[in-house]
Amino acid sequence: MKRLTTFIAGAAVAATLGGCQQPAVSGWKSFSGDKNIERRVDSVLSLMTLEEKVGQMAQYSCNWDVTGPVMTGDYETLLKQGLVGSLFNVYTVDGVRKMQEMALSESRLKIPVLFGYDVVHGYRTIFPMPLAESCSWDLERMRKSAAIAADEASASGIAWTFAPMVDISRDARWGRVMEGAGEDPYLGSLIAKARVEGFQGGNDWRSLADVNTVLACCKHFAAYGAAEAGRDYNTSELSQNTLMNYYMPSYLAAKEAGVATFMASFNEINGVPSTGNKWLMTDLLRKDWGFNGFVVTDYTGINEMVAHSIVRRRENWPRTPVSIWI
Repeated sequence: MKRLTTFIAGAAVAATLGGCQQPAVSGWKSFSGDKNIERRVDSVLSLMTLEEKVGQMAQYSCNWDVTGPVMTGDYETLLKQGLVGSLFNVYTVDGVRKMQEMALSESRLKIPVLFGYDVVHGYRTIFPMPLAESCSWDLERMRKSAAIAADEASASGIAWTFAPMVDISRDARWGRVMEGAGEDPYLGSLIAKARVEGFQGGNDWRSLADVNTVLACCKHFAAYGAAEAGRDYNTSELSQNTLMNYYMPSYLAAKEAGVATFMASFNEINGVPSTGNKWLMTDLLRKDWGFNGFVVTDYTGINEMVAHSIVRRRENWPRTPVSIWI
């Protein structure tokens, strides 16, 4: 029941997009396709205000562990108001329980919170970094290391990992090469599949009902490893041939393996930031590939729409991502 509740929480986060004027995608269906889950989610959506729907699409960092800029904000007050969909960097059983009880006891609709964490190459048991694992070509061991990490993380109440990173990197100057599988799209695709299946317990969403699995997140979509001069967050200028034949196969492999979530990358692709890229997020991911899970932005990706000159004012930050199904 705990795992089903968490899955429904994730479904609610995805489904709230339906109430925020996003473009229709022909033939779209829910991630599970399960009518019972859809009915339960719809029954909650019908009771929600627009403010609550927007709140359920928001993720806050608790800053218990810091992996980027420290984010300010009174997330506990928002949690009590039902205006938080997921929390990042909450860990330990006691910490997760405290936050979940706050949401379930004090918010109007008692929607459970989704807890995410960077479980990249182990949680309590630490495995070799992903690049080192990839050198073995031992797909079963890589699947198993992800499964063990999921088992340990889920025991602490974490239901979502921001892994695997499947970015192909062909420039050794890039500072995050160790988090992926290297430069080869074929090997990268095999490893993407193995790690998704390890975290999620298989390639069928029903395995997420098991108490020792977590939602996987395919990141960073797309071509994050193609940053010019290896400078993290830098722009990527790529021909269609290079983009589709070298950088995209590993993302597609994760999708075909049943990955539940994607993360938008910080970088631009040919002048358009991924977080505001309709061709990437709607035309390719949703329509061509048929992905029907949900997409999360990377850390301050929405804030950076101003720096990219996609929007002019801070109050307009969320509009572009929502319009392309993020």
